[in-house]
Amino acid sequence: MQGGMHFVGLAELAAAVSNAGGLGVITGLTQRTPELLAREIARCRDMTDRPFGVNLTFLPTFSTPPYPEYIQAIAEGGVRIVETAGRSPEAYMPALKEAGMTVIHKCTSVRHALKAESIGCDAVSVDGFECGGHPGEDDIPNMILQPIAADRLRIPFVASGGMADGRSLVAALALGAEGINMGTRFLATLEAPVHANVKQALLEATETDTRLIMRSLRNTERVLNNANVARLIEIERERGDSLTIADIHDQVAGVYPKVMIDGNMDAGAWSCGMVVGLIHDIPAVAVLIERIMAEASTLIRERLIGLLDSEPTQ
Repeated sequence: MQGGMHFVGLAELAAAVSNAGGLGVITGLTQRTPELLAREIARCRDMTDRPFGVNLTFLPTFSTPPYPEYIQAIAEGGVRIVETAGRSPEAYMPALKEAGMTVIHKCTSVRHALKAESIGCDAVSVDGFECGGHPGEDDIPNMILQPIAADRLRIPFVASGGMADGRSLVAALALGAEGINMGTRFLATLEAPVHANVKQALLEATETDTRLIMRSLRNTERVLNNANVARLIEIERERGDSLTIADIHDQVAGVYPKVMIDGNMDAGAWSCGMVVGLIHDIPAVAVLIERIMAEASTLIRERLIGLLDSEPTQ
């Protein structure tokens, strides 16, 4: 499954993922109006006859997006899978279910996943501390988070955060997930509709090049380090507990078009997972998915089954 990414989850990437056998996802709020989202869904329909979804993030903002109209655009576009994120989708579940949607809610803790289950979500994406974007405030990595989710949830879930290759898929399945959700890794593909500078930055970065910001605001975000992120962290140190979002406005507001469209890599804070340390090429989406499945098959058949078939040591 392809995660919803701001100014990345456009029709080109969603269609490429779905055509390759995954689940592509259009990022709903990247489209500034429900009418523009309807147009993007139609563009995706022209590029694939496979199922795809739409991400709808419920934001704590002063000017609430017109969510009922966005949901209507999704439904009228024939999309039946919605990835919800951010705040609880509970208030919008009746509309989503009435439209026949399968709802997959993104969670960063098992307690939130259980809440999503209780309000009628069909599945959840369980995001570990490694993930790009907002990892929550509990800092639980996937080796702990995923098996606890498997122990406590009744609905299916996919593992997110640190997912990049066949090893990620096999590990997620072993920990109890039904599959994997990839964001940053799909950003580094030929079809990702972003500036070449972004893809080059991902190639050059290592697993130590992400930073956690906005912790004191309890809005923690994992981002790729750059000059403006370094300045943001300096402001956080200077302001301490008195930090407000206004203090870091220049480092976080309106950043995504500057990065993803213009290629200004120092524009400010943009989400990136620790998985960047596992990104060494920019393949076509179909090549990436085929490689993941081949690696997973080889790992299971040759290494894991081989361990069972080997003679026990004395």
